[in-house]
Amino acid sequence: MTHHDKKSITKDGQLLIRKMETDQVETVWDRHEAQQPQCGFCEMGLSCRICVMGPCRIDPFGEGPSQGVCGADGDIIVARNLCRMIAAGAAAHSDHGRDLVEVLEGVAENRAPGYEIRDQEKLGKVAAEYGISTEGRNTAEIATELAGAMKEDFGTAKKEIALASRAPEKRQDLWRRLNIMPRGIDRETSEAMHRTHMGVDNDWQSLLLHGLRNALSDGWGGSMIATEVSDILFGTPKPTPAKVNAGVLKEDHVNVVVHGHNPVVSEMVLAACNDPGIIKMAETKGAKGINLCGVCCTGNELFMRHGIPMAGNHLMTELIIATGAVDMMIVDYQCIMPALSKVAACYHTKMISTSDKARFAGMEHVEFHPDNAREKAYEVVKGAVENFSNRGEVYIPVEPIDSVGGFSVEAVIGALGGSPEPLLDAIKAGKIRGAAGIVGCNNPKIKHDYGHVTLTKRLIENDVLVVDTGCAAIANAKAGFKISGAISHAGPGLKEVCGSLGIPPVLHFGSCVDNVRILVLAAALANALGTDISDLPLAGAAPEWYSEKAVSIGAYAVASGIYTVLGPMPPIAGSMNVVELLTKGLEDVVGAAFAVEPDPEKAAVLMRRRIEEKRRGLGLDAADL
Repeated sequence: MTHHDKKSITKDGQLLIRKMETDQVETVWDRHEAQQPQCGFCEMGLSCRICVMGPCRIDPFGEGPSQGVCGADGDIIVARNLCRMIAAGAAAHSDHGRDLVEVLEGVAENRAPGYEIRDQEKLGKVAAEYGISTEGRNTAEIATELAGAMKEDFGTAKKEIALASRAPEKRQDLWRRLNIMPRGIDRETSEAMHRTHMGVDNDWQSLLLHGLRNALSDGWGGSMIATEVSDILFGTPKPTPAKVNAGVLKEDHVNVVVHGHNPVVSEMVLAACNDPGIIKMAETKGAKGINLCGVCCTGNELFMRHGIPMAGNHLMTELIIATGAVDMMIVDYQCIMPALSKVAACYHTKMISTSDKARFAGMEHVEFHPDNAREKAYEVVKGAVENFSNRGEVYIPVEPIDSVGGFSVEAVIGALGGSPEPLLDAIKAGKIRGAAGIVGCNNPKIKHDYGHVTLTKRLIENDVLVVDTGCAAIANAKAGFKISGAISHAGPGLKEVCGSLGIPPVLHFGSCVDNVRILVLAAALANALGTDISDLPLAGAAPEWYSEKAVSIGAYAVASGIYTVLGPMPPIAGSMNVVELLTKGLEDVVGAAFAVEPDPEKAAVLMRRRIEEKRRGLGLDAADL
């Protein structure tokens, strides 16, 4: 095994890492190696820089300081740091939701040229959940009122956010008893920052409970709003075929890559790339056309709605630039490494940033807003066409492979004949043992895609249906798990069910905000059984997570009753009290807990044990593990 093979399990990843090494261009793996050894205090969550009496650190071995200057001990510091991670992650996803609500309002008020409401049925359904009357009213009136009601979920004083009502009644009652029912999206994040200020909440248990409430304001609030409004504006996803891996780049086309998380930008870029005038312009430059591709979650948004090909996930973003085929990369926000502009400077790729809240040194900034996004998209895509003639050597190392994306909850229920009953029947019969959500990012601490792919393979071969999102979804697509032929990897029961429905054993649920689709499906199954989510044979995992958003996602999954296995250890090992609560104690509080297992083979066993335990609890047969 070469050192390239140790960094990625994918052929395109390995070959492009080798090329960047030959080109003497630094990668994320090089920078990770240069950081070794990383700070042990930070890894354990025992460093504190909240105030300038510090920074302080606690000695985990009891030989040095046991408290910071203010008197905070390890429990307080670890809990405070974790709570702030949740707050940052919740803010990131929820602010994404706010951006989409503003576009919805702009469309309703005719201030967002190029955008439209493509799913009026979902508009009406979501409006009804907010208590908005639709009878005899036009689309613009309904959308205006819905946007206003959603804005109130962010900031207006309320007892409960609206979409928390989607959770099973038993779960809602539990949140109320624990006083963790989210009251407002921005309120919970703001309170998290207040509680973690020096001299405010110094009870580590209280801090962690508020962290769960903050995370719930994301999962059942900001992220859920983001997903629903995206569906209303751009269409609810349906199973859509597309190609994946670095081979989707085309040597004879202008290649435009979108990266980030905001479909407000990527949808307008798609329109510009399809414009006959711009395509003709590309042909005059010697190209055969314009090839739009995605990476990360803004790529997932286009992949699941339009079948736009996916070039890769988080750790592929530098590597695809090294192909020399990317004429322009257009970014919005989240998971965009600042190093990209330095990598692009070594090739011919033009980098464009588009968000007023995300600027990057070395990138040209062309700011997109709902009222000018169409105009700006046409402007930057023309720039990509002009850049085509500046290409040097092109190296596209692999051929693309087939995949299918776009399994929204509506699409899954539709495939089941309009009801979750057939899925429940398959679970009751033991043909499907249960379901697992595999989500999250890539992390250079873990071999690229190894965690996602290995865990998925072990689950589906044991008759566990997998749904995935984000970078995990792209990893599994590249592994070939998202075509009908992938049932050859499945166990006999799952193979039979998926074969009869004509679906793969791994269902693409979308971008990372679309983790909420898993919550909605879980709630539907629980309601159909008259029980709570925590009673279902479900489990979740984030095998390669790295971001604060992932901390919020994991926290709202557990708070919703879904046992969740993490690959990398979160920075909590400095407090055994916090570790004990998160990995065991929460089971008695919210009916689920975290586990940490970096080995995906062992993580699969943990998840299967959980699923079988829940089958026993429901009176179903349980397999021996």
